[in-house]
Amino acid sequence: MPPVPSVTQRTFRRLAVVNRGEPAMRLIHAVRELNSERPDDPIKVIALHTEPERSAMFVRHADEAYDLGPTATVDADGKRTGAYLNYEGLKQALIATQADAVWPGWGFVAEHPAFADLVEELGLVFVGPSGDVMRALGDKIQSKLMAEKAGVPVAPWSNGPVETIEEAREHAERIGFPLMIKAAAGGGGRGIRRVNDMDGLEHALTTSRREAVDAFGDGTVFMEAMVGNAHHIEVQLIADGQGTAWAAGVRDCSCQRRHQKVIEESASTALTPAQEDEIKSLSATLESARQRGNKKLMGISRKRLELALHLREMYQRLLKREGAGSQVG
Repeated sequence: MPPVPSVTQRTFRRLAVVNRGEPAMRLIHAVRELNSERPDDPIKVIALHTEPERSAMFVRHADEAYDLGPTATVDADGKRTGAYLNYEGLKQALIATQADAVWPGWGFVAEHPAFADLVEELGLVFVGPSGDVMRALGDKIQSKLMAEKAGVPVAPWSNGPVETIEEAREHAERIGFPLMIKAAAGGGGRGIRRVNDMDGLEHALTTSRREAVDAFGDGTVFMEAMVGNAHHIEVQLIADGQGTAWAAGVRDCSCQRRHQKVIEESASTALTPAQEDEIKSLSATLESARQRGNKKLMGISRKRLELALHLREMYQRLLKREGAGSQVG
């Protein structure tokens, strides 16, 4: 069997979208724009949908549609699985529709490395990060180590996982207060605690670890200096999978509630043009290193008027319109 070509060498004509509503419509509009530029070689969008969604807008606007059945199924053990999370059902749909590529949007299976592996095993193009990349991205500790190796400045941190309260106290004395305790796995603001002094360290460590276990099944945590009065800046990157990355722009996601973004503003009013160019350049450099070393991206904070570049966390998010890529945040 010949080797599977890289993503940048493979083409596709039948693109299945494993999502619904706005994400699916964004993809449909993007593909329409692309097809208008190449009418002799169009891409068809195949909408996978549940039975209640058979008349939904994204289904009506797609070129083809496939019914996944009920919204969810329940197995013999009483476990409920949504249609957009049912690997076997999705596999059957991809085979039946003769899709040659899959776009997961965001949410659902977009960040499931096992699903990306499944798509590759079927010989299809997964429009997004590979399963190996996702697994690497799930560990923020390894991501921070990779950034340090690439020469990107990071905030003072524990340089690895924190196992005991004794270790936590030693790191706290070196890092200083206030500091953050963070879960190494997952995201969404879970497993994060701010610590203002030594008296609150043990409780924060215990609760952060417990929440991480409940949310992600992994209680590994690390510590890092807290950057106060910072702006949460994200860089939108487009990469070719061959070691080249382009920074398309930045957005300011500082308006948050419980560590969840509420508003995204582009471009950031907190950055000068020179600062924005520097952040974009560093992000593209780190993404290029990620492609060579199978890691991913970084987050950057700006403290007041002084530009301070810090690795915050790594996320494997897809570009919401262009097709695939990643965010730094």
